[in-house]
Amino acid sequence: MKIFKYFAFLLLIAIIGTAIYIAVQPNEFSFSRSRVIDAPASVVFNKVNDLKNWSEFSPWMEKEPNIQLTYGDTTTGVGAHYSWNGRVLGKGSLKTLAANENQFISQHIIFASSVKSGSDVQWDFEPFEGGTKVTWSMEGKQDFMTKMRTVFSGTIEKNNAPDLERGLFKLDSTVTADMKKYSITINGITNHSGGYYLYSTTSSKIDNVTNTVSNMLPKISQYVQDNHIAMAGAPFIRYLSWDEPNNATIISACIPTTDRVITTNSNIQTGEIPNFTALKTTLKGNYSNLQEAWELTRRHAVDNNLEIVEGLMLETYITDRSNYPNPADWVTHIYFAIKAPTITE
Repeated sequence: MKIFKYFAFLLLIAIIGTAIYIAVQPNEFSFSRSRVIDAPASVVFNKVNDLKNWSEFSPWMEKEPNIQLTYGDTTTGVGAHYSWNGRVLGKGSLKTLAANENQFISQHIIFASSVKSGSDVQWDFEPFEGGTKVTWSMEGKQDFMTKMRTVFSGTIEKNNAPDLERGLFKLDSTVTADMKKYSITINGITNHSGGYYLYSTTSSKIDNVTNTVSNMLPKISQYVQDNHIAMAGAPFIRYLSWDEPNNATIISACIPTTDRVITTNSNIQTGEIPNFTALKTTLKGNYSNLQEAWELTRRHAVDNNLEIVEGLMLETYITDRSNYPNPADWVTHIYFAIKAPTITE
């Protein structure tokens, strides 16, 4: 009997000691994980800001891909909301409370099976070495029952940080894949109206044309702006020669004008393109796909017995990169001069 009382006393001490240990655990938790993604902040922000995109990178939805999702009236920006109900994850919800474009998103998430009061979620987007440092943070309060679970099953950080790391990895992969998307469409034979333009000419390696153009066009654009010259369309490149075996080309960076302009800068000249018949192709995507677009255009011309007119090949940049940070949204029109087909009755 004494032995039983002794063990009961020890058990009571152990229970009291455990309760005290649990009670003195932190009343709050806070942790974060970061990853540098090679993409503009706006591209990453837009992906996270729309809750309908979360199925692409959410670590929790990955665990239960067939989970039932219910979206609120809005899925982007402040007030965006969705909830879920699954066999593995149970019920839960997430709502966006605040957002500052390309800088941060503040949210509240509830996992009904764990922390009843939910957790505050923070996304921070910081430019970093040409990319974006994305930090995903969670913090919240711990009641006694939550503390007890963490004592026996590990801290909330230990159990959830790997999910944040996995989510950031998937976000990186998703954004990178999105930015690489492109399409090439052969639009067919059209008429290019030609017109006056200002230009500067240089030689370049074929595989370095994009960098060459990036250096040339801003100088001409600045000249146009400084002299209040009216533009007549989107900037374009005119290929004067194309020597693929030697990886060499001669190009003119051009800006169309409404009238003939007499320039005061010896490095910037005035030219005129006559009206001509062209095979037109549209590339939607990164400029790195332009060579493929040109190759497909030339192949289409050959396959359809179209007679190519060398020396009149234009590459027109329809979208302004400063307004379209995602390369997948860039639109370029290619005009390959051909002899007008003979119409037979």
